Amino acid sequence: MSDDVVDTLDLDTKARLLAGQDMWSLPGVPAIGLRPIVMSDGPVGVRGVRWTADDPSLALPSPTALAATWDPSLARRAGRVLAAEARRKGVHVLLAPTVNLHRSPLGGRHFEAYSEDPYLTASIGTGYVRGVQDGGVAAVVKHFVANDAETERFTVNNKVSGRALRELYLAPFEAIVKDARPWGVMAAYNQVNGVTMTEHGHLLNDVLRGEWGFDGVVVSDWLAARDTVRAALGGLDVAMPGPATVYGPALAEAVRAGVVPESVVDDAVRRVLRLAARVGALGGEPPLAPDGEDGVALAREIAGRSFVLVRNAPVCGTPALPLDPAQGLRVALLGGAARDARILGGGSAQVFPARVVPPLDGLRAALPEGAVTYAVGADPGDELLVAGAGFALRAVCRDAAGRVLGEERMPDGMVQWLGDLPAGVERAALHAVEVTGTFTPRESGAHLFGTKGVGAFRLVVDGRTLFDGEQGADHADPFEAFLGSPVERGRVALEAGEAVEVSLTYVVAEPAGAPIEAVGFCLLHRDPERDAEELLAEAVAAAASADAAVVVVATTERVESEGFDRSTLALPGRQDELVAKVAAVNPRTVVVVNAGSPVELPWRDDVAAVLMGWFPGQEAGGALADVLLGVCEPGGRLPTTWPARLADAPVTRVAPVAGELAYEEEVFIGYRAWEKARATPAYAFGHGLGYTDWSYESLDIDRGATAAATARVRVRNTGSRPGREVVQIYLAVPPGDEAARPARRLAGFASVEAGPGEAVEAVVALDPRAFEVWDDEAADRRRIPGTYTAEAGRSIADRRLTAPVEVP
Repeated sequence: MSDDVVDTLDLDTKARLLAGQDMWSLPGVPAIGLRPIVMSDGPVGVRGVRWTADDPSLALPSPTALAATWDPSLARRAGRVLAAEARRKGVHVLLAPTVNLHRSPLGGRHFEAYSEDPYLTASIGTGYVRGVQDGGVAAVVKHFVANDAETERFTVNNKVSGRALRELYLAPFEAIVKDARPWGVMAAYNQVNGVTMTEHGHLLNDVLRGEWGFDGVVVSDWLAARDTVRAALGGLDVAMPGPATVYGPALAEAVRAGVVPESVVDDAVRRVLRLAARVGALGGEPPLAPDGEDGVALAREIAGRSFVLVRNAPVCGTPALPLDPAQGLRVALLGGAARDARILGGGSAQVFPARVVPPLDGLRAALPEGAVTYAVGADPGDELLVAGAGFALRAVCRDAAGRVLGEERMPDGMVQWLGDLPAGVERAALHAVEVTGTFTPRESGAHLFGTKGVGAFRLVVDGRTLFDGEQGADHADPFEAFLGSPVERGRVALEAGEAVEVSLTYVVAEPAGAPIEAVGFCLLHRDPERDAEELLAEAVAAAASADAAVVVVATTERVESEGFDRSTLALPGRQDELVAKVAAVNPRTVVVVNAGSPVELPWRDDVAAVLMGWFPGQEAGGALADVLLGVCEPGGRLPTTWPARLADAPVTRVAPVAGELAYEEEVFIGYRAWEKARATPAYAFGHGLGYTDWSYESLDIDRGATAAATARVRVRNTGSRPGREVVQIYLAVPPGDEAARPARRLAGFASVEAGPGEAVEAVVALDPRAFEVWDDEAADRRRIPGTYTAEAGRSIADRRLTAPVEVP
C-alpha cells in the first residue's frame, strides 16, 4: 500500500483502524475510500455477523471429514463455495481454516482441525485457503500456534521444543503461507515457551514475516490481545473485538508516550489496507468471484467422500456393505442420532443451516415406503437441547418500565446477540428479553423444560411457573460461562398435537465495562423420557426382524466442543449396550459413528461393518444413504489414528500443571508415537476400505539432483466395482536412526480412480522435509543423508511395496 495513503491519516485514525469497531468488523475511512472490513467465523460455513438460526448458512462437513477425503482439490472447491457464501453475507474475511494438530485424542476441538499429521494438514489447508481466496475473500489461518487443547486455553503456557515446533506445529502454517499465500493469520490465546502468542515477536515477526515472507494481517483471537505495547511490538496488527480493546485510543496514547514507534503502527495499517484492497473494501468494486457450484450438492458429495469404512466383514459370503435394495430390503435404523443428526461440533464453529437431512430422512427417501423401521434404542445424551421442533417463538425486548423496544422472530430457543441487537433496540435501554410463543408436542407425556445462561430467569409453560430465580456460572472458560450449562427446571404433562404457551424471561445484566456487549441464554426442551430398558428392547426387536440393522452412535455438544477437553473416549449414554444387543440378533449390523474425533468402540469386532461418519454437515442423511446403498463409495481414509482404548493412546495429557503444559513427547505424536511405543491401535492412520480391492504392482523412484524425489506407483482395481484409491507414500529413515527420528512419516499421497480390472499409475511428489530434521543449535533445517526406504500402501499399517531412496 502506498505510503501516500498512510501519510494522509492522523495517528488516532490509524490506531482506530487496528481495533475492532464492534464484534465482527474493522472501521471504514470514507475519506480514502475504505469501507468497513467484516469478519466471520468458519470453518464449516460462514455464520456472518449474527449468531442466530434466523440467518441461515450452508453447513459443510467438519474439518476432520474434509481431511478424511485426502483430496486438496475437493478442499479447494469447499473454499470456493464458502467464498460465495461470504460474499452473499457481506463478509470479507473468513476466520478459517484451523490447522492445529491432533496432538491428543482428548482435545475438545479436535473436530475443527484436520489431522495428526502436519503434511496432510498442510495439503488440505492449502486447498481450502486457495479456494476461499479464489473468491476474493480472505482466509485467516488459525490458531498460531500450539493451540492444540482447550483446558486453560487463555493462559496456558505450552512448553514446546524448537524442533517439535518446526517439524510439527509450525509446519502446516509454513507450508500454507508459502504455497497458498493467505491474507490473514490468527494469533492464539496461549503462550508458547512463556510468551503470549499475540505478543510473540520471534514467531510473528522473525519467523512468520521474516523467514516465510507472510505479507498479510495478523489478527488476535477474540479477546486474546491483553497488552497494548507488548502486542504492538510483538507483531499483532489487529486486536479483536471492539470497541473495548487494547488498540484504538490506547495504542495512539502509547505512541504519544514514546513506548511504541509510530512506524510500527504505520506498518500494521499498510497491511490492513492491503487486506482491504484484496477483498474489495478499498475503492473500486470487489474482485470478481469465480463461477460457483451448488453448495448443497457439494455438502452431500464431501460427506459421502469423507465416510471411512474401517470394517466390512462378509455376511452370507458377501461383504456387509453396500446394502442391496433390489430384494425388498428391510432396514432397522436405530439410535437417537439417526433421527436428530449431530452435524457439527460445538462452539464458534457453529452455523445454522436452513435445512438438515438426518439419517432417518435420507434413508427413507432412498428406499421404498415401509422399508425403514426406526427405533431410538438409546440416546447419545440425556441433557436438554435448545428448543427447536414444534416451537414457534419470538424474542421481545423491553426496558425497565416494561415498554417494548423491539422484537424478532426466533427459529429456535437460542438468544445469542454479540453486539448485534434487534432493530431499534439500544443496549443501554435494554432491561429484559422474553422468549415467547407456543409449543406443539410431537408426542404425549411429561416434557422437560430448562434454561441455559447466567442471570435471572422466569420460565412459564402452559400457565405454570417452573422457575423464577438466579442461575450462576459454572465454567472457568468465559465463552462457556457466557451461556452456562443446561439446567432442568421442571416437567409438564402435554398432549401430542395440542399447542401450549411458553415464556422465558431473562433480566439482562447491567453492562460493567465488558469488552463485548453480549446477551445470551437459551430455552431448553426434551421430549418425554421413556424407560431405557423398553427402548433397548424395541430396538432389538426391530433389528431381529430386519435384513440389516444400521445403528447410528454419536457424541453430543457436551462431549465435543470449544471451551473444554474430553476426559474419556467412551460414547455417552447406553449406546455401546445398544450396539452389542443389536449385533447379537442381526448378523448384518452396520454401525455409523457420528463423531468428530475418536471414540472407543468396544464392539467393533462383533459387528459386520463400521463406518466413520464424522460430523457430516447438513446433508448427512442423503450422503449416508448414498454410501450404504452403494450409490457412491465411502472413499475416506483416516486422518488420525483411532485408539481401541484411551489407555492405549501414547499422548493423552491436555491439562496444564501450575499453568504449564509440557509437550514432553517432542516430535512423537499420532502414528509417530504409536510406532515408537510399538502399540497397535484399533484403526491405523490412513486406513479405509472402500467397496473394491486393489493390488499394488510396482513402485519406482525418480530422483533429481537434490533430495526431492517422485514416486510412481502402479495399482490395479482387482474388484468388481469402480473405485478410488488413495496411494500413500511413507518414508522410513535409514536403519539405526529410529530413536532420534520417527521411524517413518507420510511423505506424499495421490488419489486415483479405476474400473474393475483396470491399472492406473499414481505419481506422488515426495516432501523434501521428510529427509530433514530441525537442528535447534544451528536454528536451521539439516538434511540427513543415507538410504531411506519409500513405502507405498493403503495406510501406515498396510504398506505393500518398497524402494530405496539414496540421499547424498
